Amino acid sequence: MVLHKFGDKLYNGVAGALRSHLAGVAARIEAAQGLPFLKELKSCWDDHNKSTQMIRDILMYMDRTYVTQQHKAPVFQLGLDLWREQVVRQPQIHQRLLAILGDMVSRERAGEIVDRALLRATTQMLMDLGKPTYEEDFERHFLATAADFYAKEAQEVIASSNAPEYMLKAERRLAEEVERVKNYLDESTEPKITHVAEHELITVQMKALVEMEGSGLVPLLMDDKYEDLGRMYSLFKRVDDGLALLRSVMGSHIKEEGRALVNDPEKTKDPVEYVSVLLGMRDKYEASISRAFADDKSFRNTLNQSFEAFINQQQRSPEFISLFIDDRLRKGLKGASEGEVEATLDKVMALFRYLQEKDVFEKYYKQHLAKRLLSGRTVSDDAERNMLVKLKTECGYQFTSKLESMFTDIKTSRDTMGDFKARLAEQGEELPLDLSVQVLTTGSWPTQAASKCVLPAQLEGACETFRQFYLGAHSGRRLSWQTNMGTADLKANFNNGKAKHEITVSTYQMVVLLLFNDAEQLSYREIAEATEIPAQELKRSLQSLACAKGKNVLRKEPMSKEVEESDSFTFNDAFTSKLYKIKIGTVSAQKEGEVEKQETRHKVEEDRKPQIEAAIVRIMKARKRLDHNAVVSEVTRQLASRFLPNPAVIKKRIESLIEREFLERDPNDRKVYVYLA
Repeated sequence: MVLHKFGDKLYNGVAGALRSHLAGVAARIEAAQGLPFLKELKSCWDDHNKSTQMIRDILMYMDRTYVTQQHKAPVFQLGLDLWREQVVRQPQIHQRLLAILGDMVSRERAGEIVDRALLRATTQMLMDLGKPTYEEDFERHFLATAADFYAKEAQEVIASSNAPEYMLKAERRLAEEVERVKNYLDESTEPKITHVAEHELITVQMKALVEMEGSGLVPLLMDDKYEDLGRMYSLFKRVDDGLALLRSVMGSHIKEEGRALVNDPEKTKDPVEYVSVLLGMRDKYEASISRAFADDKSFRNTLNQSFEAFINQQQRSPEFISLFIDDRLRKGLKGASEGEVEATLDKVMALFRYLQEKDVFEKYYKQHLAKRLLSGRTVSDDAERNMLVKLKTECGYQFTSKLESMFTDIKTSRDTMGDFKARLAEQGEELPLDLSVQVLTTGSWPTQAASKCVLPAQLEGACETFRQFYLGAHSGRRLSWQTNMGTADLKANFNNGKAKHEITVSTYQMVVLLLFNDAEQLSYREIAEATEIPAQELKRSLQSLACAKGKNVLRKEPMSKEVEESDSFTFNDAFTSKLYKIKIGTVSAQKEGEVEKQETRHKVEEDRKPQIEAAIVRIMKARKRLDHNAVVSEVTRQLASRFLPNPAVIKKRIESLIEREFLERDPNDRKVYVYLA
């Protein structure tokens, strides 16, 4: 027929025959109800498929010539198109097909067992008819009903469950949908149904989940529920802004908890305990991030930003962190392994990084290091050096140069004392006491102006002998005795000589105690006159000698905790102690009083001035011309690793530099500065 130019008649005849046949097939399928409906549909589809293939094979010549020339649908495709139009999209069949498929999916979601093979065959039929048919005639409806189902279920579950229970159910539902796609849907449906389920189960409910009372993010963090936190993280990671919400809530909670700590007067009474709590708090959230949040860097950044926000609200944090390190390096790390020491120092360095006023920390650290080095009370030189290396790595050579010279002085002093003793032995001289001198370089140590103190004659003579030796070996140098920084070991007899003890005291305490070799009772004024020790230091020394329980080698009249100028003191011959060696006045480094705090703050502010000026000059020398805001911004950026300079102070330093003719104002614009070479 095709050869005789009757291709058109043949093609249309085939189409007509198929239409007529499919009308009967549609009526037969429509007559079936429930599950038999799908079975009848599958059976008829299989027959139609096979028949169409046979017709295609018979009419292969028409397909190759007439169909190609006339741009008609090939015979097999014609069969598919007619099945779609007359069967699948027949209104009653289409409606019932969607209803039955939807019902089977719903029953499977409810836990019932359904005929997955039949479902697979039905969806495969729709795919064979073309992906648009699958999407328009099934998938769109499937996704819409899934959205309704999960929206309703999410509301019901969240109202009756806690957050962990809800997340378990959501996780299970998401896995079920993936499994459903594998079993009887096309793989292209997976991202779509997953997105629908994620939106209804997570996106819509995530705020309620995170803030759920008793089981939301904060309670889970507080109770270290790593498994639940990990589930929350993995679920929220699937949706837009999910992790951002977690970070926001976690950051707010950490800041709130941190502010409560730094603003609590009770918690800040003990600096060591305060820093221990901070470290414990940081360890807690670090563990949550590493164990539950997949070691996510963005969460670690949130943790760091939160700590930095609240730790700098406590102005004394630099001092407290230095005191904590002091405590650990003096006694807290005794017996610890090298790894434990390293771990502790690393944790403290993490807190140090949060400090904006690192120069304040440096001031205190220098004071505390000086006390440790001079008293010889350090866990190990290795630990001290290790800490110094960490500070140097963090802040650069300039930060630690003076600290390193302190170590050098201690080593040099040991060598000097060796030479001094060798010289004495050569000359056959013998000092009346065992003298040990530490020679400190001015500027490297936190020394104060030499305070007056009348030393006992024996000690004065020994000091003079050393002075002559030292100045003879080092011409052009000057020695100034820092009696406020020294210590002494005294042998004392109590109970009429029956009880003997060795007492370690400060130089000031030694001077006071030796007065009682020649006097039974002395008034405060008499002691002050005889020793010339500054009043504040004298009161502290007497307080530790007469008022410290178990170490009161002196008696005070009247008895009270404070030392007054009207008090009188006697040697406590009845003093007893189970220990032979007793240390007095070597109390753990205490946080500064208000006066000392103001002094330290003033020193820090003074030290900052030349640093700010140097930064301004460096910037202006490189840029030649800059407006005020640009100078402030650049100075702040350059000095941020040590401290955050106050813009008002920067302005004052600029004014000072203008007065000293390092800079000048632009005559046309007062806000612009010009560098003067």
